[in-house]
Amino acid sequence: MSEMSDSTGTAAPHDPLRVGLIGYGLAGSVFHAPLIAAAEGLQLDTVSTSDPERQAQARAEHPGVRTVDTPEAVLARAADLDLIVLATPNKTHVPLATAALEAGLPVVVDKPLAATAAEAEKLAALAEDRGLLLSVFQNRRWDNDFRTARKLIEDGALGDVYRFESRFERWRPQPKGGWRESGDPAEIGGLLYDLGSHLVDQALVLFGPAASVYAESVVRRPGAEADDDSFIALTHAGGVRSHLWMSATTAMLGPRFRVLGSRAGYVKHGLDPQEAALREGRRPGDEKGEWGVEPESHRGRLGAGSSPQSGGGEQVPTLPGDYPAYYAAIARALREGGRPPVTATEAAAALRVLEAARRSAAEGRTVRIVG
Repeated sequence: MSEMSDSTGTAAPHDPLRVGLIGYGLAGSVFHAPLIAAAEGLQLDTVSTSDPERQAQARAEHPGVRTVDTPEAVLARAADLDLIVLATPNKTHVPLATAALEAGLPVVVDKPLAATAAEAEKLAALAEDRGLLLSVFQNRRWDNDFRTARKLIEDGALGDVYRFESRFERWRPQPKGGWRESGDPAEIGGLLYDLGSHLVDQALVLFGPAASVYAESVVRRPGAEADDDSFIALTHAGGVRSHLWMSATTAMLGPRFRVLGSRAGYVKHGLDPQEAALREGRRPGDEKGEWGVEPESHRGRLGAGSSPQSGGGEQVPTLPGDYPAYYAAIARALREGGRPPVTATEAAAALRVLEAARRSAAEGRTVRIVG
């Protein structure tokens, strides 16, 4: 650790906290690196990737950053770093997070944290034992549509919520290959653990623990190995039902959200604009007051007894998306010693649901979650 941080992960309020980023593929280059660079109080110090072209890309996109070939080379610099961020393939999350924590460094891990809730809980216990921050990058909590739906629910605009419908659907009839679509269980691929990690996390944030899970999960595309069309039905302990779809085979996309309550419903189509902006090379600091803002034509509708397609209900302004809030909260937690924006315990709860979903789909039955 540097002189700015002690073993509790609490930093002095001067100089940027230096970040080592392991992995510079899609997650590292498009999401983590730009958001770290945009966060006040954080500095992207070192990037690890074995690909020479990605190393050159990192240096071009973030002048002054150090590049190294291996995760071990990053961890060897533990005394000069204040935070490790893992944007690596799923199967590496547990061993690399363990190594970073054992080196005395706080850690942010891209989702999913692990393959099982038990592994996540073991990591959480290690972090607690070492007095170190461990957080999971659940950026979709800061999507514009989710922020808006959450506010409507909290404000009581829908009344008592009966059913929450949420979709991440795509039309990708040809598999792209790579570890995310691998059928090897060790790779932790497939949509249940990819998009499902986001969908389940959002449902648990809104409505609390799940009591039971029913799921359907299939491989539809020729040549595909991992699940590419899945559905999860949750019954929350409080009684709300969440219906969650994740698919790469959806020729006609459904609404991103449909939330139905005793007073009204909310329907929202389209995707938060932040991922597209990041992929295009745009950065939060480049768009003063406009980051995460969508056109008025994309707004969702709130109402009762009418169809949004026919103009029924009232247009609801969409809150801006705010991915930068995640790393701002990480910096604050490191400096002040508070709770991270997403905890490993929360990640374990989501993994418990995903494990139950996988079991439900394999056995064709509803699975109860205990505890």
